[in-house]
Amino acid sequence: MSNFFTDNNDLLFQFKHLDFEWLVQLREDDFADKDKYDYAPKDLNDAIESYKRVLDIVGDISGEFVAPNAPEADKEGPRLDHDKNEVYYAKATAEAMKKFTQADLMGFTLPRKYEGIQMPITIYTMAIEMVSRGDAGLMNLFGLQDIAGTINEFASEEIKEAYLPRFARGEVTGSMALTEPDSGSDLQSVHLKATQGNDGKWYLNGVKRFITNGRAEVSLVLARSEEGTKDGRGLSFFLYERDDKMIIRRIEDKLGIHTSPTCELQFNDAPSVLIGDRRRGLTKYTMFLMNGARLAIAAQALGIAEAAYREAYKYAVDREQFGTPIDKMVPVYEMLTQYKVNIEAGRSLLYESSKYVDIKEGLEHKVENHPELKIDLRDQVKKYTRWAAFFTPIVKAYNTELANKVAYDGIQIHGGTGFMRDFNIERHYRDARITNIYEGTTQLQVIAAIGGVISGTANEIINFYEEQDFSYVSDLHKKVKASTNLLDGAVGKIKEVNDDDFKSYHSRRLVEMAYDIIMSYLLMRDAKHSERKVKTANIFIDEMVNRVESRYNFIKNSDLSLVKYHSEILETEEQVEL
Repeated sequence: MSNFFTDNNDLLFQFKHLDFEWLVQLREDDFADKDKYDYAPKDLNDAIESYKRVLDIVGDISGEFVAPNAPEADKEGPRLDHDKNEVYYAKATAEAMKKFTQADLMGFTLPRKYEGIQMPITIYTMAIEMVSRGDAGLMNLFGLQDIAGTINEFASEEIKEAYLPRFARGEVTGSMALTEPDSGSDLQSVHLKATQGNDGKWYLNGVKRFITNGRAEVSLVLARSEEGTKDGRGLSFFLYERDDKMIIRRIEDKLGIHTSPTCELQFNDAPSVLIGDRRRGLTKYTMFLMNGARLAIAAQALGIAEAAYREAYKYAVDREQFGTPIDKMVPVYEMLTQYKVNIEAGRSLLYESSKYVDIKEGLEHKVENHPELKIDLRDQVKKYTRWAAFFTPIVKAYNTELANKVAYDGIQIHGGTGFMRDFNIERHYRDARITNIYEGTTQLQVIAAIGGVISGTANEIINFYEEQDFSYVSDLHKKVKASTNLLDGAVGKIKEVNDDDFKSYHSRRLVEMAYDIIMSYLLMRDAKHSERKVKTANIFIDEMVNRVESRYNFIKNSDLSLVKYHSEILETEEQVEL
Protein backbone atom coordinates (compact mmCIF):
# COMPACT_ATOMS: atom_id res chain seq x y z
CA MET A 1 0.00 0.00 0.00
CA SER A 2 1.39 3.44 0.86
CA ASN A 3 1.76 6.16 3.45
CA PHE A 4 -1.55 8.05 3.65
CA PHE A 5 0.23 11.27 4.62
CA THR A 6 2.97 11.41 2.02
CA ASP A 7 0.84 10.01 -0.84
CA ASN A 8 -1.84 12.70 -0.45
CA ASN A 9 -0.54 15.84 -2.15
CA ASP A 10 -3.53 17.94 -1.15
CA LEU A 11 -3.14 17.00 2.52
CA LEU A 12 0.55 17.89 2.26
CA PHE A 13 -0.46 21.18 0.62
CA GLN A 14 -2.77 22.03 3.52
CA PHE A 15 -0.09 21.13 6.05
CA LYS A 16 2.56 23.19 4.25
CA HIS A 17 0.40 26.30 4.03
CA LEU A 18 -1.13 26.23 7.50
CA ASP A 19 -0.53 29.43 9.44
CA PHE A 20 1.22 27.65 12.31
CA GLU A 21 2.74 30.55 14.21
CA TRP A 22 -0.18 31.64 16.39
CA LEU A 23 -1.58 28.13 16.63
CA VAL A 24 1.71 26.75 17.96
CA GLN A 25 2.26 29.70 20.27
CA LEU A 26 -1.12 29.11 21.91
CA ARG A 27 -0.77 25.33 22.05
CA GLU A 28 2.69 25.48 23.55
CA ASP A 29 1.99 28.49 25.83
CA ASP A 30 5.14 30.13 24.48
CA PHE A 31 7.04 26.79 24.75
CA ALA A 32 6.61 26.52 28.52
CA ASP A 33 7.42 22.77 28.40
CA LYS A 34 10.68 22.99 26.48
CA ASP A 35 12.83 22.43 29.59
CA LYS A 36 10.47 19.95 31.26
CA TYR A 37 10.14 17.24 28.61
CA ASP A 38 12.80 16.14 26.16
CA TYR A 39 10.17 15.65 23.42
CA ALA A 40 8.61 19.11 23.84
CA PRO A 41 9.40 21.48 20.94
CA LYS A 42 11.91 24.27 21.54
CA ASP A 43 10.60 26.67 18.90
CA LEU A 44 8.18 27.01 15.97
CA ASN A 45 10.22 24.99 13.47
CA ASP A 46 10.79 22.24 16.02
CA ALA A 47 7.02 22.05 16.63
CA ILE A 48 6.22 21.82 12.91
CA GLU A 49 8.82 19.07 12.44
CA SER A 50 7.30 17.21 15.40
CA TYR A 51 3.83 17.44 13.85
CA LYS A 52 5.19 16.19 10.54
CA ARG A 53 6.85 13.16 12.19
CA VAL A 54 3.65 12.23 14.02
CA LEU A 55 1.52 12.52 10.88
CA ASP A 56 4.04 10.43 8.97
CA ILE A 57 3.67 7.66 11.57
CA VAL A 58 -0.13 7.81 11.43
CA GLY A 59 0.02 7.81 7.62
CA ASP A 60 2.27 4.77 7.62
CA ILE A 61 0.08 2.73 9.99
CA SER A 62 -3.07 3.76 8.11
CA GLY A 63 -1.69 2.94 4.67
CA GLU A 64 0.44 -0.11 5.41
CA PHE A 65 -1.73 -1.90 7.99
CA VAL A 66 -5.20 -0.42 8.50
CA ALA A 67 -6.35 -0.15 4.87
CA PRO A 68 -5.14 -3.60 3.70
CA ASN A 69 -6.86 -5.27 6.65
CA ALA A 70 -10.07 -3.21 6.56
CA PRO A 71 -12.10 -5.61 4.35
CA GLU A 72 -11.42 -8.54 6.67
CA ALA A 73 -12.04 -6.46 9.80
CA ASP A 74 -15.32 -5.24 8.29
CA LYS A 75 -16.34 -8.83 7.57
CA GLU A 76 -15.38 -10.18 10.99
CA GLY A 77 -16.64 -7.28 13.12
CA PRO A 78 -16.76 -7.18 16.93
CA ARG A 79 -18.20 -10.02 19.00
CA LEU A 80 -20.23 -9.93 22.24
CA ASP A 81 -19.64 -12.64 24.83
CA HIS A 82 -22.77 -12.45 27.00
CA ASP A 83 -21.38 -14.75 29.67
CA LYS A 84 -18.32 -12.56 30.21
CA ASN A 85 -20.22 -9.31 29.49
CA GLU A 86 -17.41 -8.35 27.12
CA VAL A 87 -17.07 -7.19 23.53
CA TYR A 88 -14.04 -8.28 21.52
CA TYR A 89 -12.81 -6.32 18.52
CA ALA A 90 -12.06 -8.01 15.22
CA LYS A 91 -8.48 -9.31 15.15
CA ALA A 92 -7.20 -6.62 12.76
CA THR A 93 -8.97 -3.88 14.70
CA ALA A 94 -7.36 -4.94 17.97
CA GLU A 95 -3.96 -5.10 16.26
CA ALA A 96 -4.40 -1.62 14.78
CA MET A 97 -5.25 -0.18 18.20
CA LYS A 98 -2.15 -1.90 19.57
CA LYS A 99 -0.01 -0.27 16.88
CA PHE A 100 -1.38 3.18 17.70
CA THR A 101 -0.70 2.55 21.39
CA GLN A 102 2.87 1.39 20.75
CA ALA A 103 3.44 4.56 18.70
CA ASP A 104 2.28 6.71 21.67
CA LEU A 105 -0.67 8.06 19.68
CA MET A 106 -3.49 7.48 22.18
CA GLY A 107 -2.90 10.71 24.09
CA PHE A 108 -2.85 12.77 20.93
CA THR A 109 -4.04 16.11 22.29
CA LEU A 110 -3.49 15.50 26.02
CA PRO A 111 -0.97 17.65 27.90
CA ARG A 112 2.48 16.19 28.44
CA LYS A 113 1.98 16.27 32.21
CA TYR A 114 -0.55 13.43 31.69
CA GLU A 115 1.77 11.54 29.29
CA GLY A 116 0.12 12.92 26.15
CA ILE A 117 1.92 14.33 23.11
CA GLN A 118 -0.01 17.64 23.16
CA MET A 119 -0.76 17.90 19.44
CA PRO A 120 -3.07 20.69 18.19
CA ILE A 121 -6.60 19.73 17.22
CA THR A 122 -5.74 20.54 13.60
CA ILE A 123 -3.02 17.87 13.56
CA TYR A 124 -5.33 15.41 15.31
CA THR A 125 -7.96 16.11 12.64
CA MET A 126 -5.43 15.28 9.92
CA ALA A 127 -4.69 12.01 11.69
CA ILE A 128 -8.40 11.20 11.86
CA GLU A 129 -8.77 11.83 8.13
CA MET A 130 -5.99 9.34 7.37
CA VAL A 131 -7.25 6.65 9.75
CA SER A 132 -10.76 7.05 8.28
CA ARG A 133 -9.44 6.65 4.76
CA GLY A 134 -8.07 3.30 5.87
CA ASP A 135 -11.07 2.13 7.92
CA ALA A 136 -13.88 4.49 8.90
CA GLY A 137 -15.03 2.19 11.69
CA LEU A 138 -11.58 2.16 13.28
CA MET A 139 -11.69 5.95 13.42
CA ASN A 140 -14.62 5.60 15.85
CA LEU A 141 -12.19 3.99 18.29
CA PHE A 142 -9.06 6.04 17.58
CA GLY A 143 -11.13 9.24 17.32
CA LEU A 144 -12.84 8.82 20.67
CA GLN A 145 -9.85 10.42 22.34
CA ASP A 146 -12.23 13.38 22.70
CA ILE A 147 -13.45 11.58 25.83
CA ALA A 148 -10.06 12.10 27.45
CA GLY A 149 -10.00 15.64 26.07
CA THR A 150 -13.33 16.43 27.75
CA ILE A 151 -12.10 15.01 31.06
CA ASN A 152 -9.01 17.18 30.71
CA GLU A 153 -11.16 20.24 30.05
CA PHE A 154 -13.65 19.94 32.90
CA ALA A 155 -12.71 17.33 35.52
CA SER A 156 -10.93 17.96 38.79
CA GLU A 157 -7.18 17.57 38.98
CA GLU A 158 -7.64 14.40 41.02
CA ILE A 159 -9.74 12.80 38.28
CA LYS A 160 -7.33 13.94 35.56
CA GLU A 161 -4.36 12.40 37.32
CA ALA A 162 -6.26 9.16 37.88
CA TYR A 163 -7.52 8.68 34.32
CA LEU A 164 -5.66 10.69 31.68
CA PRO A 165 -2.32 8.83 31.83
CA ARG A 166 -4.25 5.57 31.40
CA PHE A 167 -5.84 6.95 28.22
CA ALA A 168 -2.47 8.14 26.95
CA ARG A 169 -0.90 4.72 27.56
CA GLY A 170 -3.78 3.00 25.73
CA GLU A 171 -4.81 1.11 28.86
CA VAL A 172 -8.39 2.32 28.51
CA THR A 173 -10.64 3.53 25.70
CA GLY A 174 -13.62 5.84 26.00
CA SER A 175 -17.22 6.23 24.95
CA MET A 176 -19.85 8.95 25.27
CA ALA A 177 -23.10 7.50 26.57
CA LEU A 178 -25.67 10.08 25.51
CA THR A 179 -28.40 8.51 23.36
CA GLU A 180 -31.33 6.54 24.77
CA PRO A 181 -34.13 4.51 23.13
CA ASP A 182 -36.48 7.54 23.30
CA SER A 183 -33.84 10.29 23.24
CA GLY A 184 -31.93 10.58 19.98
CA SER A 185 -31.21 14.11 18.82
CA ASP A 186 -33.46 15.45 21.59
CA LEU A 187 -30.99 15.00 24.44
CA GLN A 188 -33.07 17.24 26.71
CA SER A 189 -35.40 14.27 27.16
CA VAL A 190 -32.74 11.91 28.59
CA HIS A 191 -34.23 9.70 31.31
CA LEU A 192 -31.31 7.69 32.72
CA LYS A 193 -31.19 8.60 36.40
CA ALA A 194 -28.25 9.62 38.52
CA THR A 195 -29.00 9.36 42.23
CA GLN A 196 -26.73 10.47 45.05
CA GLY A 197 -26.57 7.88 47.82
CA ASN A 198 -26.16 8.38 51.55
CA ASP A 199 -22.46 7.73 51.02
CA GLY A 200 -22.25 10.85 48.81
CA LYS A 201 -21.52 8.80 45.68
CA TRP A 202 -23.56 8.89 42.49
CA TYR A 203 -25.30 5.82 41.02
CA LEU A 204 -26.64 5.42 37.48
CA ASN A 205 -29.81 3.53 36.51
CA GLY A 206 -31.28 3.19 33.03
CA VAL A 207 -30.54 2.29 29.42
CA LYS A 208 -28.33 3.91 26.79
CA ARG A 209 -28.59 2.94 23.13
CA PHE A 210 -26.47 3.36 19.97
CA ILE A 211 -23.34 3.92 22.04
CA THR A 212 -20.23 3.94 19.87
CA ASN A 213 -17.54 1.74 21.46
CA GLY A 214 -19.97 0.94 24.28
CA ARG A 215 -17.52 -1.68 25.50
CA ALA A 216 -15.11 1.09 26.56
CA GLU A 217 -13.51 0.93 29.98
CA VAL A 218 -14.40 4.58 30.69
CA SER A 219 -17.61 6.36 29.66
CA LEU A 220 -18.91 9.87 30.00
CA VAL A 221 -22.61 9.53 30.75
CA LEU A 222 -25.34 12.17 30.44
CA ALA A 223 -27.88 11.51 33.18
CA ARG A 224 -30.80 13.18 34.96
CA SER A 225 -29.58 14.21 38.37
CA GLU A 226 -32.39 16.56 39.39
CA GLU A 227 -35.59 14.87 40.52
CA GLY A 228 -38.76 16.22 38.90
CA THR A 229 -37.07 17.91 35.94
CA LYS A 230 -37.85 17.19 32.30
CA ASP A 231 -35.51 19.46 30.37
CA GLY A 232 -31.78 19.98 29.86
CA ARG A 233 -31.41 21.91 33.10
CA GLY A 234 -31.87 18.71 35.06
CA LEU A 235 -28.98 16.87 33.42
CA SER A 236 -25.45 16.38 34.71
CA PHE A 237 -22.31 14.69 33.41
CA PHE A 238 -20.73 11.62 34.98
CA LEU A 239 -17.61 9.53 34.55
CA TYR A 240 -18.26 5.81 34.77
CA GLU A 241 -15.59 3.08 34.82
CA ARG A 242 -16.68 -0.39 33.72
CA ASP A 243 -17.67 -2.86 36.42
CA ASP A 244 -20.34 -5.55 36.82
CA LYS A 245 -23.06 -2.92 37.39
CA MET A 246 -23.33 -2.24 33.65
CA ILE A 247 -24.56 -4.90 31.26
CA ILE A 248 -23.83 -4.81 27.54
CA ARG A 249 -27.19 -5.99 26.24
CA ARG A 250 -26.39 -6.17 22.55
CA ILE A 251 -24.23 -5.05 19.66
CA GLU A 252 -26.27 -3.33 16.97
CA ASP A 253 -26.32 -5.02 13.55
CA LYS A 254 -25.40 -2.00 11.44
CA LEU A 255 -25.31 -1.13 7.75
CA GLY A 256 -21.72 0.11 7.96
CA ILE A 257 -18.69 0.98 10.14
CA HIS A 258 -18.70 -2.66 11.20
CA THR A 259 -15.35 -2.54 12.99
CA SER A 260 -16.77 -0.20 15.63
CA PRO A 261 -19.08 -1.87 18.18
CA THR A 262 -22.29 0.10 18.72
CA CYS A 263 -23.88 -1.13 21.93
CA GLU A 264 -26.98 -0.99 24.07
CA LEU A 265 -26.07 -0.61 27.74
CA GLN A 266 -28.02 -1.17 30.94
CA PHE A 267 -26.85 0.57 34.12
CA ASN A 268 -27.90 -1.01 37.42
CA ASP A 269 -26.80 1.14 40.37
CA ALA A 270 -23.53 1.75 38.52
CA PRO A 271 -21.18 3.93 40.61
CA SER A 272 -19.99 7.11 38.90
CA VAL A 273 -18.25 10.41 39.51
CA LEU A 274 -19.73 13.83 38.82
CA ILE A 275 -17.81 15.88 36.25
CA GLY A 276 -17.94 19.63 36.78
CA ASP A 277 -21.11 21.23 38.12
CA ARG A 278 -24.58 19.77 38.42
CA ARG A 279 -27.17 20.84 35.84
CA ARG A 280 -24.52 21.73 33.23
CA GLY A 281 -24.32 18.26 31.71
CA LEU A 282 -26.04 19.12 28.44
CA THR A 283 -25.59 22.86 28.08
CA LYS A 284 -21.84 22.89 28.70
CA TYR A 285 -20.08 19.53 28.85
CA THR A 286 -22.05 17.53 26.27
CA MET A 287 -21.99 20.44 23.82
CA PHE A 288 -18.21 20.67 24.16
CA LEU A 289 -17.87 16.93 23.59
CA MET A 290 -20.26 16.88 20.64
CA ASN A 291 -18.61 19.85 18.93
CA GLY A 292 -15.33 17.97 19.05
CA ALA A 293 -17.06 14.85 17.78
CA ARG A 294 -18.64 16.78 14.90
CA LEU A 295 -15.25 18.01 13.75
CA ALA A 296 -13.98 14.43 13.93
CA ILE A 297 -16.93 13.16 11.87
CA ALA A 298 -16.21 15.85 9.26
CA ALA A 299 -12.67 14.45 9.04
CA GLN A 300 -13.98 10.88 8.99
CA ALA A 301 -16.29 11.75 6.10
CA LEU A 302 -13.45 13.40 4.19
CA GLY A 303 -11.32 10.27 4.66
CA ILE A 304 -14.14 8.12 3.28
CA ALA A 305 -14.61 10.50 0.34
CA GLU A 306 -10.87 10.37 -0.42
CA ALA A 307 -10.87 6.57 -0.31
CA ALA A 308 -14.01 6.31 -2.47
CA TYR A 309 -12.64 8.77 -5.03
CA ARG A 310 -9.39 6.83 -5.33
CA GLU A 311 -11.25 3.55 -5.79
CA ALA A 312 -13.45 5.11 -8.49
CA TYR A 313 -10.50 6.73 -10.26
CA LYS A 314 -8.40 3.56 -10.24
CA TYR A 315 -11.30 1.52 -11.60
CA ALA A 316 -12.03 4.09 -14.32
CA VAL A 317 -8.40 4.06 -15.47
CA ASP A 318 -8.28 0.25 -15.63
CA ARG A 319 -11.75 -0.38 -17.06
CA GLU A 320 -12.23 -0.28 -20.83
CA GLN A 321 -15.54 -0.04 -22.68
CA PHE A 322 -15.90 0.24 -26.44
CA GLY A 323 -12.10 0.06 -26.70
CA THR A 324 -11.52 3.13 -24.48
CA PRO A 325 -10.63 3.47 -20.78
CA ILE A 326 -13.76 4.92 -19.19
CA ASP A 327 -11.78 7.68 -17.44
CA LYS A 328 -11.35 9.22 -20.92
CA MET A 329 -15.13 9.45 -21.42
CA VAL A 330 -16.47 12.94 -20.74
CA PRO A 331 -19.38 11.94 -18.44
CA VAL A 332 -16.98 9.90 -16.30
CA TYR A 333 -14.06 12.30 -16.06
CA GLU A 334 -16.48 15.14 -15.31
CA MET A 335 -17.74 13.16 -12.30
CA LEU A 336 -14.21 12.32 -11.18
CA THR A 337 -13.08 15.93 -11.53
CA GLN A 338 -16.04 17.14 -9.48
CA TYR A 339 -15.18 14.66 -6.74
CA LYS A 340 -11.56 15.80 -6.71
CA VAL A 341 -12.42 19.50 -6.65
CA ASN A 342 -15.11 19.16 -3.99
CA ILE A 343 -12.88 17.01 -1.80
CA GLU A 344 -10.17 19.66 -1.97
CA ALA A 345 -12.75 22.33 -1.10
CA GLY A 346 -13.92 20.23 1.84
CA ARG A 347 -10.35 19.74 2.98
CA SER A 348 -9.69 23.49 2.91
CA LEU A 349 -12.85 24.03 4.96
CA LEU A 350 -11.95 21.25 7.39
CA TYR A 351 -8.53 22.61 8.28
CA GLU A 352 -9.77 26.19 8.38
CA SER A 353 -12.42 25.00 10.86
CA SER A 354 -9.87 23.05 12.90
CA LYS A 355 -7.59 26.06 13.05
CA TYR A 356 -10.30 28.25 14.54
CA VAL A 357 -11.24 25.61 17.09
CA ASP A 358 -7.55 25.45 18.04
CA ILE A 359 -7.36 29.23 18.35
CA LYS A 360 -10.56 29.44 20.39
CA GLU A 361 -9.44 26.75 22.84
CA GLY A 362 -5.90 28.12 22.91
CA LEU A 363 -7.14 31.56 23.89
CA GLU A 364 -9.37 30.08 26.59
CA HIS A 365 -6.42 28.16 28.04
CA LYS A 366 -4.28 31.29 27.80
CA VAL A 367 -6.78 33.16 29.95
CA GLU A 368 -7.01 30.22 32.36
CA ASN A 369 -3.22 30.05 32.75
CA HIS A 370 -2.73 33.82 32.76
CA PRO A 371 -5.78 35.43 34.45
CA GLU A 372 -4.15 38.85 34.18
CA LEU A 373 -4.77 38.68 30.39
CA LYS A 374 -8.52 38.05 30.70
CA ILE A 375 -9.59 41.62 29.89
CA ASP A 376 -7.04 42.03 27.07
CA LEU A 377 -8.12 38.77 25.39
CA ARG A 378 -11.86 39.03 26.07
CA ASP A 379 -12.85 40.30 22.60
CA GLN A 380 -10.67 37.74 20.84
CA VAL A 381 -12.15 34.91 22.89
CA LYS A 382 -15.67 36.03 21.98
CA LYS A 383 -14.82 36.39 18.30
CA TYR A 384 -13.20 32.99 17.87
CA THR A 385 -15.87 31.31 19.97
CA ARG A 386 -18.41 32.61 17.43
CA TRP A 387 -16.26 31.56 14.50
CA ALA A 388 -15.59 28.05 15.84
CA ALA A 389 -19.31 27.62 16.63
CA PHE A 390 -20.14 28.52 13.02
CA PHE A 391 -17.42 26.56 11.23
CA THR A 392 -18.02 23.31 13.12
CA PRO A 393 -21.58 22.62 11.90
CA ILE A 394 -20.96 23.81 8.33
CA VAL A 395 -17.93 21.58 7.83
CA LYS A 396 -19.78 18.63 9.33
CA ALA A 397 -22.73 19.28 7.01
CA TYR A 398 -20.66 19.78 3.85
CA ASN A 399 -18.15 16.96 4.26
CA THR A 400 -20.67 14.31 5.30
CA GLU A 401 -23.02 15.07 2.42
CA LEU A 402 -19.98 15.05 0.12
CA ALA A 403 -18.84 11.63 1.37
CA ASN A 404 -22.27 10.17 0.64
CA LYS A 405 -22.27 11.67 -2.86
CA VAL A 406 -18.76 10.50 -3.76
CA ALA A 407 -19.34 6.97 -2.45
CA TYR A 408 -22.74 6.74 -4.16
CA ASP A 409 -21.41 7.88 -7.52
CA GLY A 410 -18.27 5.82 -7.01
CA ILE A 411 -20.45 2.72 -7.23
CA GLN A 412 -21.99 4.15 -10.39
CA ILE A 413 -18.55 4.37 -12.00
CA HIS A 414 -17.86 0.76 -11.02
CA GLY A 415 -21.15 -0.31 -12.57
CA GLY A 416 -22.50 -3.67 -11.43
CA THR A 417 -19.18 -4.72 -9.92
CA GLY A 418 -19.42 -1.88 -7.42
CA PHE A 419 -22.51 -3.53 -5.96
CA MET A 420 -20.43 -6.57 -5.02
CA ARG A 421 -18.63 -6.98 -1.71
CA ASP A 422 -15.45 -7.88 -3.58
CA PHE A 423 -14.82 -4.15 -4.12
CA ASN A 424 -13.90 -1.62 -1.45
CA ILE A 425 -16.28 0.98 -2.89
CA GLU A 426 -19.23 -1.01 -1.53
CA ARG A 427 -17.81 -0.74 2.01
CA HIS A 428 -17.13 2.98 1.63
CA TYR A 429 -20.73 3.48 0.51
CA ARG A 430 -22.04 1.70 3.60
CA ASP A 431 -19.63 3.52 5.91
CA ALA A 432 -20.47 6.96 4.51
CA ARG A 433 -24.18 6.71 5.19
CA ILE A 434 -23.96 7.23 8.94
CA THR A 435 -21.78 10.32 8.78
CA ASN A 436 -24.58 12.77 8.01
CA ILE A 437 -26.72 11.20 10.74
CA TYR A 438 -24.72 10.67 13.92
CA GLU A 439 -23.46 13.47 16.15
CA GLY A 440 -26.33 15.49 14.71
CA THR A 441 -27.96 15.10 11.31
CA THR A 442 -27.30 17.58 8.54
CA GLN A 443 -30.63 19.18 9.38
CA LEU A 444 -29.42 19.79 12.95
CA GLN A 445 -26.13 21.22 11.66
CA VAL A 446 -28.20 23.69 9.63
CA ILE A 447 -30.11 24.67 12.77
CA ALA A 448 -26.78 25.20 14.55
CA ALA A 449 -25.38 27.33 11.71
CA ILE A 450 -28.35 29.41 10.59
CA GLY A 451 -28.05 31.81 13.50
CA GLY A 452 -24.54 32.68 12.34
CA VAL A 453 -25.83 33.45 8.84
CA ILE A 454 -28.71 35.63 10.03
CA SER A 455 -26.82 37.40 12.84
CA GLY A 456 -23.83 38.32 10.70
CA THR A 457 -21.10 35.92 11.84
CA ALA A 458 -20.88 34.49 8.31
CA ASN A 459 -20.55 38.02 6.93
CA GLU A 460 -17.87 38.81 9.50
CA ILE A 461 -15.88 35.81 8.30
CA ILE A 462 -16.43 36.64 4.62
CA ASN A 463 -15.36 40.25 5.23
CA PHE A 464 -12.17 38.95 6.85
CA TYR A 465 -11.34 37.03 3.67
CA GLU A 466 -12.40 40.00 1.56
CA GLU A 467 -9.64 42.10 3.13
CA GLN A 468 -7.03 39.82 1.53
CA ASP A 469 -5.46 40.35 -1.87
CA PHE A 470 -7.06 38.34 -4.68
CA SER A 471 -5.71 40.36 -7.59
CA TYR A 472 -4.07 37.20 -9.00
CA VAL A 473 -7.58 35.73 -9.54
CA SER A 474 -9.47 38.99 -10.09
CA ASP A 475 -12.11 37.50 -12.41
CA LEU A 476 -12.93 34.77 -9.90
CA HIS A 477 -12.98 37.33 -7.11
CA LYS A 478 -15.65 39.36 -8.91
CA LYS A 479 -17.84 36.28 -9.20
CA VAL A 480 -17.48 35.48 -5.51
CA LYS A 481 -18.27 39.07 -4.50
CA ALA A 482 -21.40 38.98 -6.67
CA SER A 483 -22.46 35.75 -4.96
CA THR A 484 -21.86 37.36 -1.57
CA ASN A 485 -24.24 40.14 -2.56
CA LEU A 486 -26.87 37.51 -3.38
CA LEU A 487 -26.41 35.95 0.06
CA ASP A 488 -26.95 39.39 1.61
CA GLY A 489 -30.10 39.79 -0.47
CA ALA A 490 -31.41 36.40 0.60
CA VAL A 491 -30.80 37.18 4.27
CA GLY A 492 -32.56 40.51 3.72
CA LYS A 493 -35.62 38.70 2.35
CA ILE A 494 -35.73 36.43 5.41
CA LYS A 495 -35.60 39.45 7.73
CA GLU A 496 -38.24 41.26 5.68
CA VAL A 497 -40.72 38.39 5.89
CA ASN A 498 -39.91 37.99 9.60
CA ASP A 499 -41.52 34.59 10.04
CA ASP A 500 -39.92 31.64 11.88
CA ASP A 501 -41.40 29.01 9.55
CA PHE A 502 -40.21 30.92 6.50
CA LYS A 503 -36.72 31.18 7.97
CA SER A 504 -36.66 27.49 8.86
CA TYR A 505 -37.89 26.55 5.39
CA HIS A 506 -34.98 28.37 3.74
CA SER A 507 -32.32 27.73 6.40
CA ARG A 508 -30.54 24.99 4.52
CA ARG A 509 -30.40 27.06 1.34
CA LEU A 510 -28.92 29.99 3.26
CA VAL A 511 -26.33 27.87 5.06
CA GLU A 512 -25.31 26.19 1.81
CA MET A 513 -24.92 29.59 0.14
CA ALA A 514 -22.70 30.72 3.02
CA TYR A 515 -20.38 27.73 3.05
CA ASP A 516 -20.17 27.68 -0.75
CA ILE A 517 -18.94 31.28 -0.66
CA ILE A 518 -16.52 30.64 2.23
CA MET A 519 -14.99 27.67 0.42
CA SER A 520 -14.63 29.82 -2.69
CA TYR A 521 -12.54 32.31 -0.71
CA LEU A 522 -10.44 29.47 0.71
CA LEU A 523 -9.79 28.04 -2.74
CA MET A 524 -8.86 31.47 -4.08
CA ARG A 525 -6.44 31.81 -1.17
CA ASP A 526 -4.98 28.39 -1.98
CA ALA A 527 -4.59 29.48 -5.61
CA LYS A 528 -1.96 32.00 -4.53
CA HIS A 529 0.43 29.08 -4.04
CA SER A 530 -0.36 26.89 -7.04
CA GLU A 531 -1.38 27.20 -10.67
CA ARG A 532 -3.21 23.91 -10.31
CA LYS A 533 -5.25 25.42 -7.46
CA VAL A 534 -6.24 28.25 -9.80
CA LYS A 535 -7.87 25.65 -12.03
CA THR A 536 -9.49 23.97 -9.03
CA ALA A 537 -10.91 27.32 -7.90
CA ASN A 538 -12.23 28.03 -11.40
CA ILE A 539 -14.18 24.77 -11.55
CA PHE A 540 -15.57 25.08 -8.03
CA ILE A 541 -16.52 28.77 -8.31
CA ASP A 542 -18.22 28.41 -11.71
CA GLU A 543 -20.51 25.78 -10.23
CA MET A 544 -20.86 27.70 -6.96
CA VAL A 545 -22.16 30.78 -8.81
CA ASN A 546 -24.98 28.74 -10.34
CA ARG A 547 -25.87 27.11 -7.03
CA VAL A 548 -25.95 30.41 -5.14
CA GLU A 549 -27.97 32.18 -7.85
CA SER A 550 -30.50 29.35 -7.96
CA ARG A 551 -30.98 29.40 -4.19
CA TYR A 552 -31.20 33.17 -4.12
CA ASN A 553 -33.92 33.19 -6.81
CA PHE A 554 -35.89 30.52 -4.99
CA ILE A 555 -35.79 32.47 -1.72
CA LYS A 556 -36.50 35.82 -3.38
CA ASN A 557 -39.52 34.55 -5.30
CA SER A 558 -41.11 32.42 -2.56
CA ASP A 559 -43.61 33.43 0.09
CA LEU A 560 -45.41 31.98 3.08
CA SER A 561 -48.00 30.23 0.95
CA LEU A 562 -45.33 27.86 -0.39
CA VAL A 563 -44.40 26.84 3.17
CA LYS A 564 -48.07 26.31 3.96
CA TYR A 565 -48.54 24.07 0.89
CA HIS A 566 -45.87 21.68 2.17
CA SER A 567 -47.69 20.95 5.40
CA GLU A 568 -51.06 20.75 3.64
CA ILE A 569 -49.78 18.16 1.16
CA LEU A 570 -48.55 15.98 4.03
CA GLU A 571 -51.70 16.39 6.11
CA THR A 572 -54.35 15.93 3.42
CA GLU A 573 -55.06 13.30 0.79
CA GLU A 574 -56.96 13.68 -2.47
CA GLN A 575 -60.46 12.26 -2.14
CA VAL A 576 -61.10 10.22 -5.27
CA GLU A 577 -64.40 8.62 -6.21
CA LEU A 578 -64.62 6.06 -9.00
